[in-house]
Amino acid sequence: MTDRVDARPDDRPRLPPGQIITEKWPVLHYGMVPSVQLDSWHFEVRGAVEAPFTLTWAELLALPRRETVCDIHCVTRWSRYDNLFEGIPVTALLERARPRHGAAFALIHAEHGFTTNVPLDDLARPANLLALRHNGRDLDPEHGGPVRLLIPHLYFWKSAKWVRGFELLEEDYPGFWEQNGYHMRGEPWAEERFGRPDPARMRRGPR
Repeated sequence: MTDRVDARPDDRPRLPPGQIITEKWPVLHYGMVPSVQLDSWHFEVRGAVEAPFTLTWAELLALPRRETVCDIHCVTRWSRYDNLFEGIPVTALLERARPRHGAAFALIHAEHGFTTNVPLDDLARPANLLALRHNGRDLDPEHGGPVRLLIPHLYFWKSAKWVRGFELLEEDYPGFWEQNGYHMRGEPWAEERFGRPDPARMRRGPR
């Protein structure tokens, strides 16, 4: 039986400040929806880990799954309640990779070279998934299908569509939207929408 995590908050107001509820799921992304070829698709975990690995699509689908019930919050100020996602627990992938001592951040890699950065403590939560399904249906390509990251407690740009890998880092490094003015963490209840990263980190780049 698939286990389930309820990530809806019970320790704070359910709706973060500045957000408006919608029953729709707006489609927002930069660039075109990619045409993902599953026969050559792979997911890679690398960087500051003891056991880097790569999964094919078939290997990903063979892994145990989890369901997450959650609300999602977009930095453009819409929120959607009571979503049911199904996918591969991120914690299982991190346990397999065995992060090194000192690993504290992850750079998430996705199609089109898109990246976003996440503190490792935020990435390693039980509710987080490589999501394959939403409300009982396979994810549509416009919503990140065949697989997207789900980190429901952060603004939804951190839940990268068309995800392809995690690169664990010892130092934080801004991803695409973070380099263009979005916040390095993106916590909705603190309204962490915007904030320029340290230019020195951008010049150094991930190691």
